[in-house]
Amino acid sequence: MKINETVGIDVSKLKIDAFIHNNKKFKVFENSRKGFKQTLKWVFKENKCAIANTLFIFEHTGIYSDNLSVFLSEENIQFSIVPGLAVKRSLGIARGKNDKVDAKRLALYAYRLREEIKQYVMPSDKLIKLKKLLSLRERMVKQRAGYKSSLKELKHFLKKTENYVLFSTQKKLINSMSKQIKVVDNETNKIIREDDELNELFRLLTSIKGIGAQTAMFVIVYTNGFTKFKTWRKFASFCGTAPFPNTSGTSINGRSKVSNLANKKIKSLLDMCAKSAIQYNPEMKIYYQRRVAEKKNKRSTINIIRNKLIARMFAVVERKSPYVDFMKYAA
Repeated sequence: MKINETVGIDVSKLKIDAFIHNNKKFKVFENSRKGFKQTLKWVFKENKCAIANTLFIFEHTGIYSDNLSVFLSEENIQFSIVPGLAVKRSLGIARGKNDKVDAKRLALYAYRLREEIKQYVMPSDKLIKLKKLLSLRERMVKQRAGYKSSLKELKHFLKKTENYVLFSTQKKLINSMSKQIKVVDNETNKIIREDDELNELFRLLTSIKGIGAQTAMFVIVYTNGFTKFKTWRKFASFCGTAPFPNTSGTSINGRSKVSNLANKKIKSLLDMCAKSAIQYNPEMKIYYQRRVAEKKNKRSTINIIRNKLIARMFAVVERKSPYVDFMKYAA
């Protein structure tokens, strides 16, 4: 569908600022379902283009923008969610900032790229729920680790008999968090188990040595059930494991390196998976040892293994069959 008009929306906790690109109309609404309906009504009235040729665009702001995404999807309205950094870098030098300016910049960004920008596809309800639970689990694990580290330091310097409340309170917090993490794990496993498609993806991914349950779930969520990325290389770029050239003319001829613009969570998970594969997967272990013996960079080798794991995940999903370790059949 051809896009002739764009509407930039700056989303905050209590309100949304809407800006129509062509006629420069601007208005503020509540960040609620009532406000969303008023926004559509206003756009219908002010917009000279058909709604089918209009694209709404806004930045991802977590729970603040979730309800807007759901509403637009239910109304079959074309919309796109973009990273704030992409908008900021596309508009060159910019001075000053407020909600109206941000909405205007979003509308301009979408209008310039209207032939290329992709319409956002809402994940299934189960994937949305799974993502929120994984995010909650990650926060609880970090908090528990903080208390464990603090308790360890206290035991080293303080006497337990003289600081009973200090020690016992943190122990109770750690035990409570551990129980709640198990509750979350049971719920995420239930979501996977009760959905045939998710369960099959989970089975295929965990058939690869080095890919654990948590990594498999995060990959399923971030790839939107392996529908968001067409190739494993694009997902590797998203994860920050794909190397990019670092050359310019004759003066700069550096080695290829990965970009810092990446999803740090999935990158760290893949790093742990690569190290686990080196330890428990004979094929990866031999590959790693051979590269190290050849004086190759260790971090570069680990990154290659991360990419191998990503490629295998996409391969088993495309093939719809578990990973087969041919090495164990070798003579």
